Amino acid sequence: MKDSNSRSRLFDANKVLSLKDVRWFELDWHILGIAVLLLGLGLVFVHAMSDADLLADRKDVVFQKHMQKVVLAVPAFFVALAIRPRFLRRNAYVFYGVCLAMLIGIFLVGAERNGARRWITIPGIEFDLQPSELAKIGVIVALAQVLYRNRLAKLRDWGKPLLVALVPMGLVAMQPDLGTAMTLAPITLGMLYLAGARAKVIGAFLVGTAVIAFSVVWLEIGVHDYQLQRIDTWRHSFAADDLIAARGGPAFHSYHARVAIGNGGVFGRGIGDGVANETGYLPERDCDSVFAVVAEEAGWLGTMIVLFVYILFIVLLMGSASSLRDRFARLAVGGVALYFAAHVFINVGVNLGLVPLTGLTLPMFSTGGSSMLTTFAALGLALGLCAHHEPVLDADGFKD
Repeated sequence: MKDSNSRSRLFDANKVLSLKDVRWFELDWHILGIAVLLLGLGLVFVHAMSDADLLADRKDVVFQKHMQKVVLAVPAFFVALAIRPRFLRRNAYVFYGVCLAMLIGIFLVGAERNGARRWITIPGIEFDLQPSELAKIGVIVALAQVLYRNRLAKLRDWGKPLLVALVPMGLVAMQPDLGTAMTLAPITLGMLYLAGARAKVIGAFLVGTAVIAFSVVWLEIGVHDYQLQRIDTWRHSFAADDLIAARGGPAFHSYHARVAIGNGGVFGRGIGDGVANETGYLPERDCDSVFAVVAEEAGWLGTMIVLFVYILFIVLLMGSASSLRDRFARLAVGGVALYFAAHVFINVGVNLGLVPLTGLTLPMFSTGGSSMLTTFAALGLALGLCAHHEPVLDADGFKD
């Protein structure tokens, strides 16, 4: 009888999830409100894309399918919001291990498209799960656990957190998906800085990483031909003549993204009235290139407003993280803020030609299903960690 009671307590659902213990009056409603605003703006632009495709008898963007993905992602927000911080901290490695298992399993059961194996098709709901997206949350949670009592004071303290990041980065790069792997680098370095690493040491790691990356590309070690072509195209695209000359070939995507941005002018052409929507020439305009569509239709002024809202969102998340006494929660929420910052910077940088072409979504705007699911889960996790406020007994909890 005693053993059965202990087992029931062990698997008590209330120890894992609890919405009733969320301090709703302490929830960061302003952050949630900004996220809803960004999501709403994204829906407006996607709806305009869908209408443009209907008029042109195309089916590239279907608003109803995007809404289905949003609806499927909503439960992930509430589940993540309800997770108890203590349970998450104690089981961070379990979640991380599940993410690694999915990354490995994708080589066995994943669907291959355009030479890449990144998706697991979930039957019945027409949803393609991309484990590399969920792995970002896995890395954030695992790093928060590793750095929970690790002050990075000695050289040997760096081994475990770097290993936690490098293993999934390597698995993702093998799919191949360098864009997603690339987002894990700023998240990792940012969390190391939040954990107390000195800026000089992180700078040295950045230089070392850049040298290794340059050597890999230069020697063509494990780099696919199309990836080398993207880097070469990006390198030459800073000169207008070279970009125009290659617009019918390798620079097709980059050229049309920048043309769309330039078409926007100061005030934009109006939502749904951009050339990118009317012609449908811009590849992935509802996903990787959605920023170019926003710039064309909302103009410089509208784009600056959208970017300001994103920056405000990220800054407020960082502010919430800094107010937490629990070191694990503080690092995890900070990691979520870095996740959003990395996505926004890389997506915008790609469309402006500042970063080599890579497939990465703009949070709350792009139509990627797995990205939307991860975005909702990450946001729910951050808000939940800030609003649960369980008793803290570690040293940081007693600091002013």
